[in-house]
Amino acid sequence: MLNRIILIGRLTRDPELRYTPQGVPVASFALAVDRPFSNQQGQREADFIDCIAWRKLGETVGNHLTKGRLVAVEGRLQVRSYEAQDGTKRRVSEVVADSVRFLDRPREGQPADVPMSDDVALPDDLPF
Repeated sequence: MLNRIILIGRLTRDPELRYTPQGVPVASFALAVDRPFSNQQGQREADFIDCIAWRKLGETVGNHLTKGRLVAVEGRLQVRSYEAQDGTKRRVSEVVADSVRFLDRPREGQPADVPMSDDVALPDDLPF
């Protein structure tokens, strides 16, 4: 069995960094990923994909990425169900990130990225 996803896209909003009651960091963010074809009007459409990163990787994402940044996310698809406050059942699909690579530099006026673990790399660290 294999559950592996690789995405390259731009953050649609600043990541939200939270901590579980046990103190484990988790960052949630969404990526806009362009589709490889144009629609009938000749425009590219995008998919908006929810992602989460846990522990040190989550802290790195939460502290160093901002809306619009280009990243590569590698991880697995997770589908979970829960009951909303109104009693309806909901299903959520999200990518649980194993690694996040920063593919661009921060805009002027933003702090420089500092990789905090082996799971994060700056463009200079890429092999191509």
